Amino acid sequence: MATSGEGKKLVVLGSGESGVGAALLAQAKGYDVFVSDGGALKPQYREKLQAAGIRFEEGTHTMEEVLSATEIVKSPGIPEKAPIMKAVREKGISVISEIDLASRYTKAKSIGITGTNGKTTTTLLTYHLLKEAGYRVGLAGNVGHSFAEQVIKDEFDWYVLELSSFQLDDTYDYTPTVAVLMNITPDHLDRYDYSLEKYAQSKLRLTRNLDSSSYFIFNADDRIIEQEYQSVFVETNDLPFTLAQHSERPCAAFFTSETTLRLTLPHVQEEGYEEVSIARSPLIGQHNRQNQAAAIMAARVAGVSVEQIETALPRFHNADHRLQPVGEINGARFINDSKATNVEAAWYALDGVKAPLIWIAGGTDKGNDYSTLVPLARDKVKTLICLGVDNAKLRQVFEEVVPQVEETQDVREAVRRAAELASPGDVVLLSPACASFDLFKNYEDRGRQFAQAVAELEAKA
Repeated sequence: MATSGEGKKLVVLGSGESGVGAALLAQAKGYDVFVSDGGALKPQYREKLQAAGIRFEEGTHTMEEVLSATEIVKSPGIPEKAPIMKAVREKGISVISEIDLASRYTKAKSIGITGTNGKTTTTLLTYHLLKEAGYRVGLAGNVGHSFAEQVIKDEFDWYVLELSSFQLDDTYDYTPTVAVLMNITPDHLDRYDYSLEKYAQSKLRLTRNLDSSSYFIFNADDRIIEQEYQSVFVETNDLPFTLAQHSERPCAAFFTSETTLRLTLPHVQEEGYEEVSIARSPLIGQHNRQNQAAAIMAARVAGVSVEQIETALPRFHNADHRLQPVGEINGARFINDSKATNVEAAWYALDGVKAPLIWIAGGTDKGNDYSTLVPLARDKVKTLICLGVDNAKLRQVFEEVVPQVEETQDVREAVRRAAELASPGDVVLLSPACASFDLFKNYEDRGRQFAQAVAELEAKA
């Protein structure tokens, strides 16, 4: 663990949560700190830097200032092709992530979680399970507060970190106690020369420093992980999980039923297996069973008991807009899954809800292929309400599949109509399968407006 930055200049590129946290930690450890942001600083971050007396600039990168750094902490959002990064690489200055900087100054254990989908839910659930068990635990990375800023006081025994591939690209020395990899599907390939292999190897950087005292929890059902992990040789404790046990590949965790997870963790219990019930969990859907398997395994490895896990599960509240129950009107439940901005996410939602559905979908189509949704829609959907500016493609695919298709450009009208059409026991599901930018600022705005419309109608019912 490093001790001092005396005599060293640290430049932070980017002034978001992670960048400002890195600047504050570096200053606390004696570095000469300068923050440079090509855009505008958010008021709360500007105030933090001013209060700490840290020099900064916005709207530009002063090349002489940046290139005089001993070391640079780079925001995950800055691509390598940016002119400032080309200049930095040419000069040969060391570039690290906020995660690496923070890990130098803490002896706390950590659970690092990555994956294309599900990492936020898995991270929040893992944190919840440790917190409910009485652990002194911090939440950081892509959720919660800056890891680096929390390390200034360093009050926690554990940290649970959600880590993106962009963060991992500049992470070299960080060593999680438990590494978790949920899945790898094509995403952000423009940052990886349109190579799925390069993107996969970026995710697998999380395992680069693991040793015999570490644990690697990963999804054995994911073909790309199985394929790419073979090329990463680490001496660690592999703990694969699966939805259903494979005879050819025994896994450390699998489901014996929809609500029972069987664990065989040789480093946690001495012999045999143990079972964890997720029957009282509020999370629904096949993908959330995978998320729960990973979080429960991580919590058990960290020492949380089965009883503590089963007690904590019903009290978990997921991040907003992810299969989030938002109300009930005349016996029909309304679920906000506005985060489902692609077909794959909508598939998980349609598959996970077991009740008859009034499905609200639509928005900005990203070249979607809806064919995988057709069997689920045929089996489950009573009415599709298209909520978008251009619904032609949705109508074309689903008018022959579901009994009734309607459309609107008003979220309140969509909710009102869904309530009229729903019977007691039905679910009204907002799972758009599309981006939100035709009618809304972003998926959060879409989800908030949906939830608000439900609350207003519920109050009148």
